[in-house]
Amino acid sequence: MNIAIPNSQRSSVGHTACPHDCPSTCALEVDISAEGRIGRVRGAADNSYTAGVICAKVARYAERLYHPDRLLKPLRRKGAKGAGAWQEIGWDDALDEIAEAFVKAEATHGTEAVWPYFYAGTMGWVQRDSIERLRHAKRYSGFFGSICTNLAWTGLVMATGALRGPDPREIAKSDCVVIWGTNAVATQVNVMTHAVRARKERGARIVVIDIYDNPTMKQADMGLIVRPGTDAALACAVMHIAFRDGYADRAYMEKYADDPAGLEEHLKSRTPEWAAAVTGLSIEEIEAFARLVGTTKRSYFRLGYGFTRQRNGAVAMHAAASVPTVLGSWQHEGGGAFHSNNDIFGLSKAELLGTAMVDPDIRMLDQSQVGRILTGDAEALRHRGPVTAMLIQNTNPVNVAPEQRLVKQGFLRDDLFVAVHEHFMTETAELADIVIPATMFVEHDDIYRGGGQSHILLGPKIVEPPPTVRTNLFVIEELAKRLGVADRPGFGKSERQAIDVILATGGFEGFDDLKDRKWIDRQPPFEEAHFLNGFGFADGRFRFRPDWVGTPAPNKPPKSVGLLGPYGDLPEFPDQVDLIEVADADHPYRLATSPARNFLNSTFAETPTSRQKEGRPEVMLNPDDASREDIADGDLVRLGNMRGSIRLHARVTDSVRRGVLVAEGLWPNKAHVDGEGINVLTGADAPAPHGGAAFHDNKVWLRKDAG
Repeated sequence: MNIAIPNSQRSSVGHTACPHDCPSTCALEVDISAEGRIGRVRGAADNSYTAGVICAKVARYAERLYHPDRLLKPLRRKGAKGAGAWQEIGWDDALDEIAEAFVKAEATHGTEAVWPYFYAGTMGWVQRDSIERLRHAKRYSGFFGSICTNLAWTGLVMATGALRGPDPREIAKSDCVVIWGTNAVATQVNVMTHAVRARKERGARIVVIDIYDNPTMKQADMGLIVRPGTDAALACAVMHIAFRDGYADRAYMEKYADDPAGLEEHLKSRTPEWAAAVTGLSIEEIEAFARLVGTTKRSYFRLGYGFTRQRNGAVAMHAAASVPTVLGSWQHEGGGAFHSNNDIFGLSKAELLGTAMVDPDIRMLDQSQVGRILTGDAEALRHRGPVTAMLIQNTNPVNVAPEQRLVKQGFLRDDLFVAVHEHFMTETAELADIVIPATMFVEHDDIYRGGGQSHILLGPKIVEPPPTVRTNLFVIEELAKRLGVADRPGFGKSERQAIDVILATGGFEGFDDLKDRKWIDRQPPFEEAHFLNGFGFADGRFRFRPDWVGTPAPNKPPKSVGLLGPYGDLPEFPDQVDLIEVADADHPYRLATSPARNFLNSTFAETPTSRQKEGRPEVMLNPDDASREDIADGDLVRLGNMRGSIRLHARVTDSVRRGVLVAEGLWPNKAHVDGEGINVLTGADAPAPHGGAAFHDNKVWLRKDAG
């Protein structure tokens, strides 16, 4: 006998998008039980980029959503900052106290004393970016978001004039896939999906260029391990060989590039011998790579973020993007270079951000220099007054920001009020005055776009949140009411109404239509994506000779900030420039703080499975270096430089070159032996020309800890 199961008792599948700070922006299918709890999370098989594959940490998202340590009640600090004593309060009281603190800060030091601070804990536009509308309405200090994309996007746009490129799904149609400066197995699994398909179906070769033998390198047919900060030297030598051996497509360059003759002359001294001495590669490795891409028309260069997180990162990106231009690879399906599709989506966030209310006289403060700002550095403060009140959403600066000791010192100031809206008691929340609990992505509505692919995706609420947590939008709207700006443009809308407005700017129907469709593919036509109609400059030509000062770029600082770093030292043509922290006698090692497979920035570091799989904070060092320093595998060691020193355990491995150290993370500070994390050692000085954070560019000393 068949017994009908009432609809209320049936499980279902919810369709949404991954919200996290990753270019893949995977389309997701989520099992939902009859009780309204999520279960298995998997990639959407019918999304042509996600193709049914997601990373393991997101697949086990239920572990995070139902974590016993999740924040569920608003809290007020009791006692000293960081002491860990809290009192539960109501939502109205929490919001009232935040608003009162902002009003007090403004009355004492002016509106710029308040600094709303956020980043990419969610990539959903409504929940991430609505804080900007409050900032502009109240004329609070501006937020110069420098920590992630500045170096990479600047380098690419200096070359191509646009943030777009060949369809990432064309990787599967390539005969050679070059994965340059991104550990895709750990951070962009879909890149590997399409690369492996190309190998299986076409016999494509996979080349991986990185600074250590990471999981992506282990998938490579050709692995090139370069010294940190030397990628431009490799690119220059490859182009030198292309001109020397006839691989250069002179007809293509004559039509599409600005000065191929000048480039060829410039590269005459950038020989494989020269590059081998700089990069640590052998001459044979450089020659073999150049020959492979030079003789393979369908060579697809997938350029990541990792190799740009050096002080010369913009130069490295420009040089790498120049290689397929010399080879003419852009002309072919499965060829060319891709980094980001950020320009293709055709949507405006102007109302969401409140751009009509922007006051150009309000100072812009650099996100990466939060430690300097909160400890009173006059230059970082733009020679204006102090920051005395903050609202923090979607980020954990006490853990993730450079110059960690300064950051923590600043947050411990007694005269600084901080409210943190979070999922867990992060190390930033631990130093706050008010902590309020936030919804997670399956518990609210939002809209996403995948910079590493081509889809606009909807992320609708698919389960009910705990009754005591609130969305980011709710917090912004309630503060706007208390601060007297709720009548300004853009306020007073629900998530769905805000999404309707955003979609309308692109000529699309609203939330309900996108919910039915799940996503919209915005990949440009082949000719546009491959720049066959011209690159993104007025003359349509690729720039071998970039205008580092004058070229418009998505992360260019406002005039009030100006150009940053030693921009006068940037090269005329692609070249190796040692603006990096070069190892010296006192700091003989170069340290990179590369991402771990089971964490995403500081997210997932709270989940038991991720922590168990990662083990403990360690630094990887070569056996020859270990022998010289009398260090054995598992020993406690101390790393240090001019910013401070920390202790963690050694992992002796052939995966890294001599003179190079890699600490995969990002582990919480408290997971380290002395409660201080790896960002004690990273610097916040702004790289040229538009700033950024050079997380993988640190000279350090290393010694066995005496105990």
